[in-house]
Amino acid sequence: MAALAGVSRTTVSFVVNGRSDVQIPPETRRRVEAVARELGYHPHGAARQLAAGKSLTLGLVLRQSAEQVVADALLAETLWGLAAAARAGGFRVLVEPLAPSEGTYADLLRSQRADGLVVSGPRDDDDDLAALVRDGFPIVLQGSRPDLDAPSVDVDNRAGARGAVEHLIGLGHRRIGCITNASLAYTAAAERLAGYRDALEAADIAFDERFVVEGAFDAASGHVAMARLLARADPTAVFVASDVVAIGALRGLRDAGLGVPRDVSVVGFDDIPLAEHFDPPLTTVRLPAHSLGMTAGQLLVERVAGRPVAQRTLLPTELVIRESTAAVGPRRSGGP
Repeated sequence: MAALAGVSRTTVSFVVNGRSDVQIPPETRRRVEAVARELGYHPHGAARQLAAGKSLTLGLVLRQSAEQVVADALLAETLWGLAAAARAGGFRVLVEPLAPSEGTYADLLRSQRADGLVVSGPRDDDDDLAALVRDGFPIVLQGSRPDLDAPSVDVDNRAGARGAVEHLIGLGHRRIGCITNASLAYTAAAERLAGYRDALEAADIAFDERFVVEGAFDAASGHVAMARLLARADPTAVFVASDVVAIGALRGLRDAGLGVPRDVSVVGFDDIPLAEHFDPPLTTVRLPAHSLGMTAGQLLVERVAGRPVAQRTLLPTELVIRESTAAVGPRRSGGP
């Protein structure tokens, strides 16, 4: 194979064993791979791992229950991006859904079943994560933990949420509810709530705890949260910090006999593929799910190779205005 590709046996070994820590010109790598395909060569998995001194596996840890993972409408795009970056570096991806109460994932790294981890949806009470970062393992956060010295990739949740609520304020709404995407132990949920509060403060609207209810990732939690919100407040608009949670919130409004946006305007967050097909189509904050996964994967490949990476990478969001928001009507504009 080396003779056919016009390279040394060592170069062939590096290419077929997926050594991402060795700098090989892309053209040379493609030439060796083409010869390998012509000869029908398939490297032995265990031999590749021994040659590289690694598992050649990157882990994606999702801090959610299996049911919540199934409801994650953006997971496929995120995983697609992560897997593309992993393959380019010679790695495979292992997905580990693990709710906060379901045990530990630290052994994935400590037992060398994975060379590095992307931890998606980090919580501020995750002791496993803090210990792994402290011990120097390759970790990339898909989300944020400012207290940890670990690279992270995220969208600006706070700015995105603020823009969504400013859109509602611009339409004349002042009684604006907020249903979070998850428990506030999740940093993304806390950041989106902070953006909601930022927009209210800038518009001189007093924050009222009665207008805030926690969701829990899925549509069922949105339905329950909207019922609770309507029982204790009288919003003319609601910022729901997740499109999936918003599915249930919309149903809660219909159950209460309220029309969207006739009686209550609704803004979501994420812009899942189904958002434009909701009834009505949902105004929402678009985040780049594929780019989030790919960027996290690229950072982790670099970290596993021992190369320096940016400590904080923020990707932009975009407010997409559809038919679920409208100017507050005269019947609903007065105070309670």
